[in-house]
This record gives sequence, structure tokens and C-alpha cells, in this order.
Amino acid sequence: MTLVRELEALASLYRSGQLAEVIRLGETYLRHHPNVVALHNMLGGAYLQLKRADLAKARFETALQLQPTSASAHNNLGIVQKELGKPEAAIACFKRAMKADPAYIDAHLNMGAALCGLGRYDEAVQAYSHAIKLKPDNADAHNNLAATLRLLGRHEEALEAFKRAVALKPTFAEAYVALGATLSDLDRREEAVGAIKRAIQIRPDFAEAYNLLGATLKRLGHRSEAIECFNRAIRIKPDFAEAYNNLGVTLQDVGQRDEAIACYQAALKANPTYAKAYNNLGTTFQDLGRRPEAIECYARALAIDPNFAVARVNKIHQQAHVCDWSERESDAAIIPTLGITGDAVSPFALLLREDHPARHRTRAERFAKTMFPARTTAAFAPPKAKPKKLRIGYFSADFHDHATMFLMARLFEAHDRERFLIQGYSFGAEKDDPMRARVQATFDTFHDVRTLDDRAVIELARSESIDIAVDLKGFSEGSRAGIFAQRAAPIQISFLGYPGTMGAPFIDYLIADRIIIPAEQRAHYSESVITVPNSYQVNDDQRAIAKRTPTRAELGLPEHGFVFCCFNNTFKINPAEFDIWMRLLSKVEGSVLWLLAANPWAEANLKREAQARGIEPSRLIFAPMAPLPEHLARCRVADLFLDTFDCNAHTTASDALWVGLPVVTKLGQGLIARVAGSLLSAIDLPELITKDEASYEALAFELATKPEKLRRIRAQLAANRTTTPLFDSARSTRNVERAYEAAYARYLAGEAPADITIREDADQ
Repeated sequence: MTLVRELEALASLYRSGQLAEVIRLGETYLRHHPNVVALHNMLGGAYLQLKRADLAKARFETALQLQPTSASAHNNLGIVQKELGKPEAAIACFKRAMKADPAYIDAHLNMGAALCGLGRYDEAVQAYSHAIKLKPDNADAHNNLAATLRLLGRHEEALEAFKRAVALKPTFAEAYVALGATLSDLDRREEAVGAIKRAIQIRPDFAEAYNLLGATLKRLGHRSEAIECFNRAIRIKPDFAEAYNNLGVTLQDVGQRDEAIACYQAALKANPTYAKAYNNLGTTFQDLGRRPEAIECYARALAIDPNFAVARVNKIHQQAHVCDWSERESDAAIIPTLGITGDAVSPFALLLREDHPARHRTRAERFAKTMFPARTTAAFAPPKAKPKKLRIGYFSADFHDHATMFLMARLFEAHDRERFLIQGYSFGAEKDDPMRARVQATFDTFHDVRTLDDRAVIELARSESIDIAVDLKGFSEGSRAGIFAQRAAPIQISFLGYPGTMGAPFIDYLIADRIIIPAEQRAHYSESVITVPNSYQVNDDQRAIAKRTPTRAELGLPEHGFVFCCFNNTFKINPAEFDIWMRLLSKVEGSVLWLLAANPWAEANLKREAQARGIEPSRLIFAPMAPLPEHLARCRVADLFLDTFDCNAHTTASDALWVGLPVVTKLGQGLIARVAGSLLSAIDLPELITKDEASYEALAFELATKPEKLRRIRAQLAANRTTTPLFDSARSTRNVERAYEAAYARYLAGEAPADITIREDADQ
């Protein structure tokens, strides 16, 4: 057989995928024809496909020794260098290939891929664009260009490039999937579903397409269909870790947490280094109240990826819930950078961990921009005249026995129905409790929208001509900020539920007061601020208190001795205030600290921390959860409420003041750290507001050791309870209504949102 016929036979075997035979025969032929460049190239290609990169490299290098200007050999050697983890060497090879043959399109495409691998996306765009100039009908070049543009966030350009790729190659299933992903990026999810389904028509066994289709359907709220898609992907590809993870997330969303855990575990079996699956497994344990297991999952995620900011924040937050302060010092060094550099993170947990409003705003802005990139939304044209009744839409996941409703319920009832029509949009789990029944009966219209996607909720609100949408969740747990990102109403206001700025261009106003946002801190809030008189926190002046006050003995408290208390959630407690509390116990003989029994791990950790500070753990007494009327009644037994610092008592401070229990607070910098100061100002007890830790400790000690002064404070509190603004629900409601009307007046006049100060009528 002649050499030409031998090469033709080898080429036929190569094309049919019989690579082992190509190598067997090729190495035999090479002994007789060691200087044939085509033979070295073919053998190199076979070795490369079989993942034997070192042997492939030797063959391509020999080919280049024999023919230094071989563009294909330079290109192939570049592919090998990339496989060997040497991207810069690969780029040098591709450059030599292009120099040898400027029209060699494969070298341009491979150059683009190598540059992408190095994160040099702008240069990759140039490489792919040059390939397209050489061969405008090359579908791969358009597809690769589109993928790179998507990485750069240039979604509209990417969309057009993917469309060109599928137009040139109608059977290009991978490009249809990428087209669908880009349409989803642009919130054009119905179109995305169509593109992905086209990919599946072309390739019925395309597991990645089913996985993406499931993710898209989930975002559209079609969870049952999404679950079926993920299961189809897994049937096609049983070790598909990402599909297991996505299935877990969807099952978790519908409350099937045990099944979700099994999915995450399957994902981790398929890919033990899948940090995201560990993080999601942690959130499921967290939802189940299995906090130590959640913390362990977040730790495992971080062991795999130390820069996984979301897992880091989750771990810090859960450790706060159980009062595990073992890593406080190392966390303190990291917290100032979390969400400020690197990946954006949900800002809520870090509101609780540092009192730094400038960083709070930066985190919120970065998170809002990442989660809700700028979109063009339909503008609202102001009407010619103000409607007879302003339609106010209240949006929340907490229309049930929840701290926000304990404050807001009376406002809903006190609204002036001659001037306002109020509508509720509930996206939280349905609850059968007295508060749910109360608020449902209060609203003019109440919608349970938990099964609707954001777009459907927006369309519902718009169909009902909502004038002002009030977000009672912000970025707190269970929020649905996506509803506001595309505008449910012409005016959108953040109120009460989220104690900070959202940093989002779609939230027009934040309702505040002069205490929680003083002039010197104004720059740290992106919204236009509506400053209402007294306190921003509305209250329910009809909150029931159980008729019978339990005895100290019944509550596990000493019959005699001073009772300090703090019924804040345990995640608000930091070592700074705990140190002070322990010093107070050491100085006030017979005193105890009464805390909320949030979880057994926090109780154990706090007792251990007390012992480490020389305090007998039995002096920490934990109150179990109780219905609100019973909880309010037992608060009367305490002597003094001690506030937390970075995150003050909010509803819990109102609870204490409502039953006549004085609260000592320290005024911080950010909104979340100034709420108790706002409440005490509104009930005319500014003497209980301190400005630093030393004065906080001194005042608490003075009140604990000077009974006459404490009695005077309690008497003043009892008198002020019904004569000052804090618990005047009608008065607070009128001020909130003035806020709504002032914001609407600017809109009606065609004016942009701006800071507004509300003043009460002279007769108030």
C-alpha cells in the first residue's frame, strides 16, 4: 500500500472515530515514514481526543520541527497547551497559527476560547468578531461571540448573535439553549421556554436543555412542570449534579424539605466539590430549624470555595442565631468587605452584624443591581386629577401572627375609607391564625398571590390601578422585591418591615422619622425620605394583654432580686452588650437576666459565655415562646429591658413600653440601630436613650440600684402611654396618610420623588 493510500485509510478511520486503530496503524507507518507531517498531525489529533495530551504534544511539536509554518500544527499544539493548563502558551500557539495563515478560522475561534478562559472577554470578542469577518456564515463563531457578550452582560447584543447562529444552523441545539438562557436573562421567559423547547425537539436526549427549561419554568412559577423537567434531565443523565440541585431548590420552595435534602445529597454524591449544593442543603436545614447542621453545610461550602460570599453570610447569620461567637474575631475582619467587593450578597443579615450605614447602602445597591439589572418598564402617565380615593397596595409575606402585623394591623383598620382604598397582596404561606383573619377582614380586597410569579402579581396590581405600592418586606426573609423591580405601581414605598435602605432605583420613598434617619446620616439612604412626626413605627393601641399576670415563681424567676430582661431574638445579641449585661449581674446582687428561649443551642452557648465571664449560668433564665397576650402580661414582671446595639429592639421595645416596662437603649448610627431611640422619643422618655456603651451601662446600673428613680420612670411611662404619640394609632395613621398624599401630589404634578417632611395639624 502506498503512503497516500495509507494516509487515506487512516483518515477514514479517524473520521469514523476508531482512534485506537488510528494510533496502532499510524505508529507503525511512522516507523517507515518519520518525516510525514500529516501523519504526526493525525496521530496528535487521535492522542488529543483520547486525553493523552503529553503524547499529542510530542507529535505536534515534531510536526512543527518538520514544517514550522504549519498553521494546523500550531493550532493543534495550542489546543494541547490549553488542555495542559497552560493558557498563555496556548495563546502564543494560536497567534503563530494565525501568522502562518491569517485566514485560518479555527485559530481565531480557539484564541477566543483561550481568552475567555482567562477572563479576557473583550479580547475574546475581538477574536470571534475577526473569525466572523473571515467567514460570516460560521454558526460556531456567532454562537461563541454571543456567549462571550453574555458573560460581559451585553445581553441584547448576545441575543442577536445567538439568533444569527441558529439562523445559519437551524439544528444548532446548543445555540438554542444559550438563546433561551439569554432571553431568560432579559426576563423574556416565555420566549426562553420556546427556544429551549426547540433545542429539545432537535435533541430529545439533551439533559442540559431540560435542566434549563426546568429553571426557567420555576422562575415563571410553574413548579410542577419544572420538577418534571429536572427529573427528565436526571433520567437522561443520572449523575447530573446541577439538575439534582435545581430539583432540590424547587422541592424546598414547595415545602418538600426532606425530598430536597435527598436531592442535595445526590448532587453532592455526583459532585463532592459542589459548594452551591452544600449551601442549599444548609438553607434547608436552616428552614427546618436544624441550625448546627446548617452551619456545618455552610462551613463545607466555604472549605471548597473560601470566596463563596453567600455561604459566608449564611454561616455568620446562623451562628448569630445560636450565639456561637467562636469565630467573631475572624468574621469581624471579613465582614467589612462582604458584599462590598466580590460577589453581591443579600444585605439583611449584615445589617445585624455591623453598625455602618455607608456599607449597608453599598451592599444594598450592589445586591439590587445584581438581582434586578436595569430593565425598561412601562411608564405610568399621571392622571389629569387626583382620584377620589387613593388605592394603596400593601405587599407582604407576613399577613399572620408576625411582628410586622402586630404593629400594622391597627393602621389598616384606622385608614380613612373616604380617602383611601386599601388592598393586600400576600405572598407568604397561608396561615390560619387570628391575625390572618383580622387583616383579611380589614382590607377592601385581599389577594393570596403566593402561587403567582412576579409578572402576574404586577399585572394584577396594575389591573386594579394601584396608586401606591407599599413594600413591607424589603430584602428581609420571604421578600419579593422582583414585584417592585418592574413597577407594580407608579409610586413605590418601603415601610417598616425592612430596617434599612434597599439601594434600589425602583423604590421611590422610605418612610422614616428624624431619629432613625438624622440629617448627618441622610446620604446613606438611596430612597427619597419621607420624614413623619414622632416615630415612623406605627402601633396597635388595641393590643390585648392577658388579664392575669403570672407570678415570678410561675415564670422561673426569683421572688426577690432585680430582673433585667431582653426579649430580642438571640441573633441580635453580640458580645459587646453581653459583656455589659454580665458586669451588671456581677454588680447587682441577686439579679438575673431573663431572655427569650429561641433555640436550645443559643441557650447553651449563652450559659457557657456567662460562665466564662464569672457568672453562674443559672442566673440566665429563658422564657419559652408564648402567645402575644400572655407574653405581654409576663413582661410586666421584669424590672428593666436592656436593648441590643447593632440591631435594636423594634416590636419587642414597643411590647415592653406598652405594658409599662422601661427600655434602656444605646443610639447607633444606622436606622436599625436607632429604632428604640425613636420609640422612646415618641413616648417622651429621652432620658432612657444613651449614646455610648459606658453611659448605657451606667444608666442600667443606676436604675437597678436606685429604686426611687426607677419608680419615677415607670410612673412617667404609665402616664405617657396614653398621652404621647407612640401608641396613638389614629394619629400615626393620619401621618402615614399625609405621607402617601404628599408623594402622590408630586407624582400628579409630574415631579420626581424628593425628600418630604410631614407636619401635623395645629390641633394635634
